[in-house]
Amino acid sequence: MPRTTGRTEAKTWLRRVKTVSTSPPAGLFTKDAATIARTMASRRVSPKGLGSAILRIQFQLNRSGRRLPAVRRRELERAKRILQERLRRA
Repeated sequence: MPRTTGRTEAKTWLRRVKTVSTSPPAGLFTKDAATIARTMASRRVSPKGLGSAILRIQFQLNRSGRRLPAVRRRELERAKRILQERLRRA
C-alpha cells in the first residue's frame, strides 16, 4: 500500500482556515484625504494602529509608481500627513 505524503492533509487544512479580512474597502484610495485617513485609522482596517495605516498608504504610493496621477499622489500624501499628525498627538 503506498504511503501518503501529507499533501491532502495540508489541502484540507487550508480549507478550514478562517481569516478576518482587514483590507480597505474597494475604491477607498480614490476618495479625499480626510476620508482615506479616517477609514485607514479604523480598527477594522488597521487593527495594529495608526502606524500600520501609514505603512499601507505608503505601500499604495510605492506600488502605483509613476503611473499615479499627481493629484492622486498629493491626496494620498495628505492622508498620510493627517495620520502622522494623529500619531504624533497620541
